[in-house]
Amino acid sequence: MLHLLAALAAIAPAAADLTAPLPPIIPWHGASERLVAAPSDPWITPAEAHNFDATPSFAETRAWLDRLVAASPLLHLEVFGHTAQGRELYAIRAAKPGPSPKPVMLAQAGIHSGEIDGKDAGLMLLRDIALRGKNQLLDHADFIFVPVFNADGHERSSPFNRPNQRGPVNQGWRTTAQNLNLNRDYLKADTPEMKAMLGLLHKYKPALYLDLHVTDGTDYQYDITFMFPGWGGYYAHSPQIGRWLDRRYRPAVTAALASAGHIPGTYVDTVDGRDPDKGIRLNADQPRYSTGYADLARIPSVLVEAHSLKPYRQRVLGTYVLVEESLRLVGAEGAQIEAAIAADSASRPQTETLSWKTAAQPLYIIPDFKGVAHERYKSLASGGNEVRWLGRKITQRMPVFGQVADVVATLPAAWWVPVTKPEVIALLRLHGIVFETITAPRTMNLDMVRVAGPKIKAADEGHIPLAADGYVHAVRRETFPVGSLRVPSGQPLGLLAAAMLEPESQDSLLAWNFFPEILMRTEYIEGYAIAPLAERMLAANPALKREFEAKLASDPKFAADPDARLGWFYERTPYYDERFLLYPVGRELKR
Repeated sequence: MLHLLAALAAIAPAAADLTAPLPPIIPWHGASERLVAAPSDPWITPAEAHNFDATPSFAETRAWLDRLVAASPLLHLEVFGHTAQGRELYAIRAAKPGPSPKPVMLAQAGIHSGEIDGKDAGLMLLRDIALRGKNQLLDHADFIFVPVFNADGHERSSPFNRPNQRGPVNQGWRTTAQNLNLNRDYLKADTPEMKAMLGLLHKYKPALYLDLHVTDGTDYQYDITFMFPGWGGYYAHSPQIGRWLDRRYRPAVTAALASAGHIPGTYVDTVDGRDPDKGIRLNADQPRYSTGYADLARIPSVLVEAHSLKPYRQRVLGTYVLVEESLRLVGAEGAQIEAAIAADSASRPQTETLSWKTAAQPLYIIPDFKGVAHERYKSLASGGNEVRWLGRKITQRMPVFGQVADVVATLPAAWWVPVTKPEVIALLRLHGIVFETITAPRTMNLDMVRVAGPKIKAADEGHIPLAADGYVHAVRRETFPVGSLRVPSGQPLGLLAAAMLEPESQDSLLAWNFFPEILMRTEYIEGYAIAPLAERMLAANPALKREFEAKLASDPKFAADPDARLGWFYERTPYYDERFLLYPVGRELKR
């Protein structure tokens, strides 16, 4: 890492005028500073050795961990997959032998590899567990630690990757080598990295899953913020898990961080970045995200966001304290967590909220939000008002805006997935969703959905998503061939299956456009055939004639388009493709 620091020092003068100016640092000292190893310690981590100015490369991280694993019988390294560029994805398992299985805490760092605080915090904690007397943390729990999830992005390192973040000097890139954001990939699982992580989650079934990040955005006093489904009692699809997180995890971690000199708080997502006093948002997580996915998968999960404008040393130490307290709590309350998971897994909800909309009024007010003084000024560059942070602590009232249910679906007895969609079947299998594969054709009446007014959206996460004006439900007689699936909703992962297969779901496979073939028409009718047929239809059907004339009167563009007019009649003939825009996943309604 010394050669890296030297290279950065060499380019610094030339790049100085392009360095993004960050707000003033608020001075900080805390008890957690005692966690830092002495310079003479043979097990000092690379980040500690460089005074938290830099973070080790992927190879340097692996070399240090290989040496630590070799020095301790408590640690084992497990390769659980490979990146798109072929790098090994690995986890360190810290465990003591015991007579019965212990609850597992799985923490991952570097899903956005420029936000790498969790990696350096984890190295310090593993060292202290293995060699510095903290092995009692493993008396009642096992610890699985993934130091770098987005390994390819980690190696796209630069001092200019994270302009809103204070250190380290070498920061990885947000997305993978395929330019995909892993924290948008949980449900669709396009990447080899995510497929590997889902396998790790299924193997260890963690009692707690930590996703370690660093924020973007506004300035405030909090240095470690976190969030989970069920915060304050809102949005949890797994209500018993959410209750444990809110009533047991949240106060314990908050107290531990405060005792160590940190300032913990709720994750801050401003309503308006140019006017931070307007309020912050507390929204429901979609299943594309780690916490949204885990909520549907019955996995207790926490999003951890260290504050990007705090110095790297402060952020790493705060993350260490949070991870350590989380592991202690999993060991102390494993039975309670297991009971919460079991209760939610046994529940069989009849409905699911598939989409949300912004509530008109705040959910609540934080009366003593720990903010930072700021002013607004007219920017010559933007032509609008921008924020200037002043580095002075203030306390203020802060409204917290949330969401209310928009689309709520009554779940069917099951979904039917045709054998012609092997990629969808593979995803269901990857997520561990229970299904029956039929061995003989099955014909039945099903609720089928036709997409009305399909709209192609801008490219997003390797897909061209699909939106629609609406979804028209109708009961049809359908035959599903051998190899098709019946996916029952009455299963532990029924809500996850609904998020994938219900067409109105915000992150459904239909919304991600896994079914582009339904958008294509493959047969047509010529004008010389449809025009005289349409004239006969008008003469024979007065109601149709009135409907056509009303369409002409209300839509001048339609009236002036001969093809659109003939197409209107074609849609009303038996020649029209009756499967055009028909979503091929059937809904078996409950009796």
